Amino acid sequence: MEYIHQAQYYETDQMGIIHHSNYIRWMEEARIAYMDEMGFPYRAVEEAGIVSPVLEVQCAYKSMTHFGDRVCIEVKLRSFSGVKYEIEYVMRDEATGEVRATGTTRHCYLGKDGRPVRLKKVLPKLYEKMLRELEQPK
Repeated sequence: MEYIHQAQYYETDQMGIIHHSNYIRWMEEARIAYMDEMGFPYRAVEEAGIVSPVLEVQCAYKSMTHFGDRVCIEVKLRSFSGVKYEIEYVMRDEATGEVRATGTTRHCYLGKDGRPVRLKKVLPKLYEKMLRELEQPK
């Protein structure tokens, strides 16, 4: 799945480039859009009593993004155990294809009580969809 983000002026730093912290936000935007595209909006998952906190974030900065640039964020499910999952991101300049950053996020599924949830039991359709996503060509 690809998500497009238009770099905003408020995201820049004193050097006129996008501040590094914004790439993490962009990964979250892209992840939410990915869930929507899979047919399981994040809000619907939460309404089912499940939350999906971030366990770990990794981001490697490759080249600078400037105000007004459009960044294409490729989102791919890298692993899924039924409780934990990892997503990878490649952020490219839409016009040139140059890689701006790469990253991963690790998550888990928890009930509102903060305890791990086996997705297969609670949301079997999402579980099956995530397994099918893993089968997609890399």
